[in-house]
Amino acid sequence: MPARFKMSKKGVGQLLRSRMIQADMLRRAEAIEDAAIAIAPVGGPSDPHPGRYKSSFAVTTTTRGGRRKDRATATVTNTAYYARWVEYGTEKVPAHHVLLRAAQAGGGR
Repeated sequence: MPARFKMSKKGVGQLLRSRMIQADMLRRAEAIEDAAIAIAPVGGPSDPHPGRYKSSFAVTTTTRGGRRKDRATATVTNTAYYARWVEYGTEKVPAHHVLLRAAQAGGGR
């Protein structure tokens, strides 16, 4: 006799918000953070705050993430005020795409 399965939407929601999923999201975000720190640029001798960007990465988690606020997520951010310019570049500074490259390299571990 074939097995039968009936999906419970409530059960799937509980799974997506579970500590197990949140822990895995945190583990993946920390891997991305480690990769970002490894490839983050450090300013030269004229930089008044060398290493600020590299030391400004942070990971946050929540069980109310996603578009519908119905799942566990983890986010890697950089709190340096100029992080956007490092990531995307300006007309004078090339884009480094640190978080993009880190996510591509470290997110699947």
